[in-house]
Amino acid sequence: MHRQPLLEMIERYAEAHPGERDTADRVHDFVSRYSDCFERSLKVGHITGSAWIIDRTGTKTLLTHHRKLGIWLQPGGHADGNSNVLEVAMQECLEETGLTSIEPVSVEIFDMDVHGIPARKDEPSHFHYDVRFLIQQKGDEDYVISPESHDLAWVSMEELESYTIEWSMRRMRNKALSRLEDRKES
Repeated sequence: MHRQPLLEMIERYAEAHPGERDTADRVHDFVSRYSDCFERSLKVGHITGSAWIIDRTGTKTLLTHHRKLGIWLQPGGHADGNSNVLEVAMQECLEETGLTSIEPVSVEIFDMDVHGIPARKDEPSHFHYDVRFLIQQKGDEDYVISPESHDLAWVSMEELESYTIEWSMRRMRNKALSRLEDRKES
């Protein structure tokens, strides 16, 4: 089953983050219910993959000012049939930022979120079941703004609220800072 690896990752995530069990269960139920969960043609919603990109020092994150939604977000996008959501997140990073020297801090899920997407033109409102990974930039910080963005910016973790007050963005920032602190101590 092409969904089984993701279902197992979600289960490990739920065990590691008991405070986020509701979200993990919701994503798990969605993936279990819909065999076409990786296809954007599924009108009720679909799996997306995104990345919380941190710089070499772990003090900044790269955000995109999303052209369609008009808000600052982490890079990410539709799976378009690819059940390897880490691969999706890495590809979206490349496409949306132009960064080529990036690598996952871990192959495990870093964060998950379910959020509504408003109706547009011939597309009904639906949900994105977003599976997120922590990605670290290893090369230079030069990026390329894609047609999907108004802008990109390396944002200090401390100044994140100047760009967004979205709870899931602050949660990812806090998780990244905590993980980097744990690395320093070990």
